[in-house]
Amino acid sequence: MKALEVLLSKRWILKSRDRELYYSVRDELPKFKSFLIEKLGFQVVINSYLIKLEKIPAVAENWMGIKEFSDKMEYVIFMTVLMFLEEKDMGEQFVLSELTEYIQTAVEVETIDWTVYRSRKYLVKVMKYLVSEGILELNDGSEEDFAKDGISEVLYENTGVSRNFVKNFTRDISNFKGMADFEDGDFIDTNEDRGIVRRQRVYRKLLLSAGLYRNENTEEDFNYIRNFRGIIANDFESLFDCNLHIHKSSAYLVINEGSRLGRAFPEESTLSDIVLLVNDLILNRIDENKLTPAVDESIVLSLESFNELIEEAKRLYGNGFAKTYRDMTTKEICSVVTEYMMELGFIEYIGNDVKINPIVGKVAGTYPKDFESVQE
Repeated sequence: MKALEVLLSKRWILKSRDRELYYSVRDELPKFKSFLIEKLGFQVVINSYLIKLEKIPAVAENWMGIKEFSDKMEYVIFMTVLMFLEEKDMGEQFVLSELTEYIQTAVEVETIDWTVYRSRKYLVKVMKYLVSEGILELNDGSEEDFAKDGISEVLYENTGVSRNFVKNFTRDISNFKGMADFEDGDFIDTNEDRGIVRRQRVYRKLLLSAGLYRNENTEEDFNYIRNFRGIIANDFESLFDCNLHIHKSSAYLVINEGSRLGRAFPEESTLSDIVLLVNDLILNRIDENKLTPAVDESIVLSLESFNELIEEAKRLYGNGFAKTYRDMTTKEICSVVTEYMMELGFIEYIGNDVKINPIVGKVAGTYPKDFESVQE
């Protein structure tokens, strides 16, 4: 894997865990550092412990975040632990009870009660993530014992890299009130720098989002892509095995099999297969004039009509699904598929309706006609 792809696909590279990779990426960095800084506006953090690329998106996406976390309290506890580690030296040890006392005192949004099993499970999930990311070393004990009884001790060691987890903001964020403030806060948008801001915003959207769609809010960005398509294509295609696809009202950076940039669709899962099959049904409906895309190439359906497409995919191809999905009720499979497609940015809710984004037309598939005969 190329050094740039490693930086894009990993949160960071820890010297303590992969010394050879650390030095390999550090040596290759000068070859593409200008692209990261000038075209994407990304900063590279490099010190004697780690190398990290600050991958800040132009807009927040549903798939972003820590995939191991499923509740906002896990994020609250996680950030509180990072605050706790600010006062710890590298290599300093501490026991879990010291941390739990700190969390109870520091968290103000909700009362933390460690006698409640749910609270303990939140903490256990956070601690396991901290260990997996190399922020902590587990020296003795087990988090699962604490989850069971709420009193078992666990001994941890601070590795010192926690201070590099959160982005260093160039502006005061104390007055930020919502996600839009953070999205805009990474750019210094003056008349003099507006061209740079637009370029970095476009490059980030192409690299980190499923697609860039043309609407009243993105007209300027879409025109930039059309005007500089050759330069943009060359910038990306010289570094990755990819192609820039531009359509009437959407644009995509399509990653080919030769690139490994982290999570990609389709994934090797039945859920990805189901989405490809649903997308194919949508395209068939368009060919049959049963669905008509709007001017922006999107389609709006009632939730009931969208669920019917998922139901039809299961009826036609369900025998090829993994047992977990074959055994799901109609309600369950519709919920799972819809949530997954929303996470990917393929669909979004508009009131009680479902808006199908143009990217659905780029990724569709079907099983072979004899798929049932090859099932085990």
